[in-house]
Amino acid sequence: MLAEVHVAGVLFAPIVLYALAALALLLVLRAVLWRAGFMRLVWNLPLFELALYLCILSLLVLLV
Repeated sequence: MLAEVHVAGVLFAPIVLYALAALALLLVLRAVLWRAGFMRLVWNLPLFELALYLCILSLLVLLV
Protein backbone atom coordinates (compact mmCIF):
# COMPACT_ATOMS: atom_id res chain seq x y z
CA MET A 1 0.00 0.00 0.00
CA LEU A 2 2.13 2.88 -1.25
CA ALA A 3 -0.64 5.27 -2.28
CA GLU A 4 -2.18 7.91 -0.08
CA VAL A 5 -5.38 7.07 1.76
CA HIS A 6 -8.35 9.38 1.24
CA VAL A 7 -10.49 9.88 4.38
CA ALA A 8 -13.18 12.58 4.48
CA GLY A 9 -11.38 14.74 1.96
CA VAL A 10 -8.00 14.48 3.67
CA LEU A 11 -5.07 12.56 2.21
CA PHE A 12 -2.99 10.57 4.67
CA ALA A 13 0.44 9.16 3.99
CA PRO A 14 0.71 5.38 4.39
CA ILE A 15 3.08 5.78 7.35
CA VAL A 16 0.20 7.27 9.36
CA LEU A 17 -1.84 4.11 8.90
CA TYR A 18 1.16 1.95 9.69
CA ALA A 19 1.75 3.96 12.87
CA LEU A 20 -1.86 3.52 13.97
CA ALA A 21 -1.75 -0.21 13.24
CA ALA A 22 1.53 -0.51 15.15
CA LEU A 23 -0.02 1.32 18.10
CA ALA A 24 -2.96 -1.08 18.13
CA LEU A 25 -0.62 -4.07 18.00
CA LEU A 26 1.52 -2.57 20.75
CA LEU A 27 -1.46 -2.19 23.07
CA VAL A 28 -2.46 -5.82 22.54
CA LEU A 29 1.10 -7.11 22.92
CA ARG A 30 1.67 -4.96 26.00
CA ALA A 31 -1.40 -6.46 27.69
CA VAL A 32 -0.19 -9.96 26.86
CA LEU A 33 3.30 -9.25 28.20
CA TRP A 34 1.90 -7.78 31.45
CA ARG A 35 -0.33 -10.82 31.93
CA ALA A 36 2.59 -13.16 31.28
CA GLY A 37 4.71 -11.33 33.86
CA PHE A 38 7.44 -10.33 31.45
CA MET A 39 7.07 -6.59 32.00
CA ARG A 40 8.12 -6.93 35.65
CA LEU A 41 11.56 -7.99 34.42
CA VAL A 42 12.06 -4.87 32.30
CA TRP A 43 14.29 -2.25 33.93
CA ASN A 44 13.29 0.85 31.94
CA LEU A 45 9.67 0.36 30.93
CA PRO A 46 9.13 3.49 28.76
CA LEU A 47 12.30 2.79 26.80
CA PHE A 48 11.29 -0.84 26.28
CA GLU A 49 7.82 0.16 25.08
CA LEU A 50 9.27 2.70 22.66
CA ALA A 51 11.70 0.12 21.28
CA LEU A 52 8.89 -2.43 20.96
CA TYR A 53 6.72 0.12 19.13
CA LEU A 54 9.53 0.95 16.72
CA CYS A 55 10.19 -2.73 16.05
CA ILE A 56 6.50 -3.34 15.30
CA LEU A 57 6.32 -0.26 13.08
CA SER A 58 9.47 -1.30 11.21
CA LEU A 59 8.12 -4.79 10.63
CA LEU A 60 4.82 -3.42 9.33
CA VAL A 61 6.58 -1.10 6.90
CA LEU A 62 8.92 -3.86 5.77
CA LEU A 63 6.31 -6.58 5.32
CA VAL A 64 3.41 -4.58 3.89
